[in-house]
Amino acid sequence: MSYTTQMDAARQGILTREMEAVAKKEQFAPEELMKLVAEGKVAIPANRLHTCLEPNGIGSMLKTKINVNLGTSRDCKDLDMELSKVNRAVEMGAESIMDLSSWGDTRTFRRKLTAECPAIIGTVPIYDAVVYYHKPLREITAEEWLQIVEMHAKDGVDFMTIHVGINRRTAERFKQAKRLTNIVSRGGSIIFAWMEMTGEENPFYAQFDRILDICREYDVTLSLGDACRPGCLADASDISQIEELVTLGELTARAWARDVQVIIEGPGHMPLDQIAANMKLQQTICKGAPFYVLGPLVTDVAPGYDHITAAIGGAVAAAAGASFLCYVTPAEHLRLPDEADVKEGIIASKIAAHAADIAKGVRGARDWDDRMSLARKKLDWEAMFDLSMDPEKARAYRASAKPEKEDTCSMCGNFCAVKNMNRILDGEIVSIFDE
Repeated sequence: MSYTTQMDAARQGILTREMEAVAKKEQFAPEELMKLVAEGKVAIPANRLHTCLEPNGIGSMLKTKINVNLGTSRDCKDLDMELSKVNRAVEMGAESIMDLSSWGDTRTFRRKLTAECPAIIGTVPIYDAVVYYHKPLREITAEEWLQIVEMHAKDGVDFMTIHVGINRRTAERFKQAKRLTNIVSRGGSIIFAWMEMTGEENPFYAQFDRILDICREYDVTLSLGDACRPGCLADASDISQIEELVTLGELTARAWARDVQVIIEGPGHMPLDQIAANMKLQQTICKGAPFYVLGPLVTDVAPGYDHITAAIGGAVAAAAGASFLCYVTPAEHLRLPDEADVKEGIIASKIAAHAADIAKGVRGARDWDDRMSLARKKLDWEAMFDLSMDPEKARAYRASAKPEKEDTCSMCGNFCAVKNMNRILDGEIVSIFDE
């Protein structure tokens, strides 16, 4: 039996190698996972040309996955540094790497990723078109935009963000709505400007069926981009965001009809009290398609600490149904992140994802915490380090302030409640000051 995409295989009852691997990781019966893939509630981004991929599933009932944005810019062109960040991210357990390069030899970098990196690889073709054609934005033709999509598919990219939800109708509504921060999506701002300058329809929207043909041929998952995601708290849940989401829901149905897997992109900046409602609205409009969120950032006033504002929002979003968190680093809004920023962003995002998985009862999520609790009860420091989200940092903290006695730490010493409870329950004498 043959199939074109993971969704097509699932609908035919074919268990692919990728589905089998994901089912094992997620503690699902293969048939159970296959049903979710067939329905579009789980996506397994797996371009057939990305042969070194270690597949992962994205869906609200699976472990929450994280994506790491990387790539060169005009001000930071060091490809070796970006590759170092990629390797570090994979070592730290990031399931997905998104190449957002906007300068230099982008194709060589992209092909290196899909040839060597086991993580899911995503891209935004609209950025690359500007780099690749190297000509004024208004002179890029509709055909040229589409050719870049096909190039990325041929290069082995597993998912692509396509800014297809903002068409001429929604662009006019956006202009009437008068946002505080306008469009903050890079891709969204580029295609909006192109439409304004040329007077033409968004080519990704106008030729959506052709995009589906490309995705179906290579089994590329469509990440339907949120050009109108809110860039500040004041713009959250406004008419532009919601109208675009309705369009993405309609396009999801068209993609599924062609057996193309879909992820929906979402906010952005959003007050804490609006996040859960937005997740439920997306699940309704997009029929349970996996939701991919940037944060959301729950306050606008913490530059330098936006990995924390995003982790707070990400935990709430994932607990309410988001499937995929795009990490945010301390450098957000300030500069391209360095390797230390990448680490901080990944850890914050992993904490948010894991906290959400516990809250929504994802299979096996609490087991990790229970093992850590047992190690703490036993005062087994090596086990605690091994079970830490960041073992390197945990070891360094303890080593920086050696306690007088190895079975305590420098905060409590002989006042350690765990040590004293273990002793008293074992029938031993507890004498704090005499030891």
